[in-house]
Amino acid sequence: MKNVFYAQSGGVTSVINASACGVIQTCRHHRDKIGHVYAAQHGIVGALNEDIYDTDQESDAAIAALKHTPSGAFGSCRYKLREEREYKRLLEVCQAHNIGYFFYNGGGDSADTSDKIARLAKKIDYPLQIIHIPKTIDNDLPLTDNCPGFGSVAKYIAVSTLEASFDVRSGATTSTRVFVLEVMGRHAGWIAAAGGLAADYDIPVVVLFPEVPFHQARFLDRVKAQVGRYGYCSVVVSEGCRDSDGRFLADQGTRDAFGHAQLGGAAPVVAQLIKDQLGYKYHWAVADYLQRSARHLASAVDVEQAYALGRCAVELALAGKSGVMPTIVRDSSQPYRWHPGEAALSDVANQEKMMPTEFISADGFGITQACKDYLYPLISGEAYPAYTALGLPDYVTLKKVLLPRKLAQFTI
Repeated sequence: MKNVFYAQSGGVTSVINASACGVIQTCRHHRDKIGHVYAAQHGIVGALNEDIYDTDQESDAAIAALKHTPSGAFGSCRYKLREEREYKRLLEVCQAHNIGYFFYNGGGDSADTSDKIARLAKKIDYPLQIIHIPKTIDNDLPLTDNCPGFGSVAKYIAVSTLEASFDVRSGATTSTRVFVLEVMGRHAGWIAAAGGLAADYDIPVVVLFPEVPFHQARFLDRVKAQVGRYGYCSVVVSEGCRDSDGRFLADQGTRDAFGHAQLGGAAPVVAQLIKDQLGYKYHWAVADYLQRSARHLASAVDVEQAYALGRCAVELALAGKSGVMPTIVRDSSQPYRWHPGEAALSDVANQEKMMPTEFISADGFGITQACKDYLYPLISGEAYPAYTALGLPDYVTLKKVLLPRKLAQFTI
């Protein structure tokens, strides 16, 4: 029987381990068809280095606990295969460990890597089935209604915007007038949109999307009008907010491992602008890792979907599929119903799904009812982790037993 190889990639989420749980538990239920289940140490880098964990050494209880534990239990990475020798090495590692099923859990770049591995395996007639498991808080993968990881970060940002706005409202007469929250989202404003849900509590929220060019005068007029009416205002700014010339407000001039602009600092830029032009006292915050690691506030729907797509990936592989990605198909929003689907990786790789125009209000600073109808089902329900007697979450740390290497050392 062929063995399974699972790896995590890119920025982790509060529910990526739920997908890992779905993969491993489903494989354990099919011992008549699947051999060992291996996992890479730090994603594709671990695969190249032949640093491979034997998940069979983990107890059933430990694997089950992954469903409620944030971050990447096996370690992730930001590394894109670029050289032919790296793809060749990957297949050599698979051959050395009798791997016939490869599950890569990540975002857009991981989908591209999975697609290329699948094409190479097919080209050289190597029996390896590649399934990409979607994961990204940015919610920008195409051909799926939403991406596991997004629902929870959307819930965190919606709640944080609401709670911080209550704080500002309580002292706005003599203290802070404007609170600015910076959220992730390089090209797509899905996460920022979630902050707009606070407006349903009659909170004055101004949202800055990457899809809408930043216009300083219009933005300042909007903030001034909100403060004039309510006495305070909250601003949710996406890290990918750009001016009319396409320049990131938060571009630091550096690049990450995938060649993307290294962003960070949109909130202080916007806050200082408000101070200089309007004279309002402000506070700002950057949600950063907090938004994607907040398992204590995860959406129950998100946890369910992350697990389900991990399970579905195994079922697709056992059905003989390769070069595909399980997807989420929305059947209805009220009541919310969905089912798993699938998409060809060739149609997913190197594609981004932006916020639809009909989800952004006409003035460009808020969200529409259509957007709310889309978002609310994804943040619904609570899936609290168990807590220890000391008051902290009872998260699991795996033993992570490495397999003996069979190949010569490889230099990345």
